Amino acid sequence: MTATPDYAYYKGALAGARLPAAFVDLDALHANLADLRARAGGLPIRLVTKSIRSVEILRRVLATGPYFQGLMCYSPAEAAWLASQGFDDLLVAYPSVEPDDLRAVAAQVRAGRTITLMVDGAAQVQRIATIAQLEGVVLPLAIDLDMSSDFPGLHFGVFRSPVKGPGPALALAAEITRHPSLRLDGLMGYESQIAGLMDQVPGQAAKNAVIRFLKRRSIPEVNERRRATVAALAAAGHALRFVNGGGTGSFESTRADSSVTELAAGSGLYVPTLFDHYGAFRGRPAAGFAVAVTRAPAPGIVTCAGGGYPASGPGGADRLPRPWLPTGCSLIATEGAGEVQTPVRVPTGVNLAPGDPMLFRHAKAGELCERFNELLLVEGGAVVGKAATYRGDGQCFF
Repeated sequence: MTATPDYAYYKGALAGARLPAAFVDLDALHANLADLRARAGGLPIRLVTKSIRSVEILRRVLATGPYFQGLMCYSPAEAAWLASQGFDDLLVAYPSVEPDDLRAVAAQVRAGRTITLMVDGAAQVQRIATIAQLEGVVLPLAIDLDMSSDFPGLHFGVFRSPVKGPGPALALAAEITRHPSLRLDGLMGYESQIAGLMDQVPGQAAKNAVIRFLKRRSIPEVNERRRATVAALAAAGHALRFVNGGGTGSFESTRADSSVTELAAGSGLYVPTLFDHYGAFRGRPAAGFAVAVTRAPAPGIVTCAGGGYPASGPGGADRLPRPWLPTGCSLIATEGAGEVQTPVRVPTGVNLAPGDPMLFRHAKAGELCERFNELLLVEGGAVVGKAATYRGDGQCFF
């Protein structure tokens, strides 16, 4: 891609489509995939399904080449369903002890699929072992290593795992080996404060500088923690099939850790607004949604039908969808993005009539798919197909 498509490009591509509609720009998607491959430096990339949430898109990406290998799922039920759709080498990134979901995983493992469950505590291990024994299978597990940094007066990262280094990891590995129905398969160390935190946000120079400083301090510390933990497990006789690390925003620093055997990426495919301003990379918006302009209540303002699709996380303006095209449009602070209508300020010279599309980008990647049954696939300025979302396939995992 030599340039970002403009409003006229997408208006033409979506002409005749029923609005609201979500879409994926395949040209931009493939350009983002090429960037991820280059940034990975030869390491394979595991696709993060929560940021994609479409079987068709997952298949398309995996078909582009061997550099994308395996899936990182967000729930055991999702992993079991994807396994039933023909996918293999599935890693569940979050612990769960829901019996029905674990039984669904066991059924797929019994059928020959590889699904690795995440743990960070002995109680989880014991409950999974009980299900596995009853189901007559050996379930592979991965240890979730905490990768946050604690500075004086500041926890830099997320509250995720209590496994904070070699000692707790060895104790948990020993607990796993006590159960014949389980085996230790891998380790994941996700440095969210590096991978998921923008550090070049316009108008936030002081905050950006602080975040970059904290990242520089955190990266060597957490990389060494992961290396030391992997080395300790190896010395104790635990052979790990994989060591997973990183995310879209941290490929460069994560791959510097020689213990990491694979990276993970999801948001780097669609590039939502929360991934717009990183110093390490610059992606192309590849997913969005269009809502119809319905009226013009005042000069310089148009009102659109729907659009209220906020993202999860701490409540704030950065979690709202953002008007994207035409360029220069913005939400009204007192109303934001509404459930049934969204007023938008339009700049001078932009004239929109009822029925015209207003294009938005979501703050996060895959969460948009929870609002739509399908994604329109845009390529070369035209809709060339459709891809069902999880919702369109009748699936809801949380």
